[in-house]
Amino acid sequence: MNTQENNKMIAEFMGLDIIPLEQFVLGVQSTIARIKIGRKDYICPMTEGYLLEHLQYHTSWDWLMTVVDKIEDYLSANVGKVGYFDECLSSNDLEVRYQAVVEFINQYNKNK
Repeated sequence: MNTQENNKMIAEFMGLDIIPLEQFVLGVQSTIARIKIGRKDYICPMTEGYLLEHLQYHTSWDWLMTVVDKIEDYLSANVGKVGYFDECLSSNDLEVRYQAVVEFINQYNKNK
């Protein structure tokens, strides 16, 4: 899988709604809110979810650490930390942690 597919898989694991760009563009036309600022009215698109293209698990510690925390909670509650995941989820290298997250979620999804 490529980075975008991996990020989508991670977002789904985290329970986030993913909006394809095409749907976002179409949704903007049908889902709007009127906001009044001072004397002016503004039309503002209202969407809930994340654009696939904007997911940053592979480049942001802030994004990735929320996933690592969820995985560590899962492992502690279910099987405890073991070998590969324990070591890789503790790494100071973003890429190593990202790959460990991807591998864990792949295995998690296979065993669901």
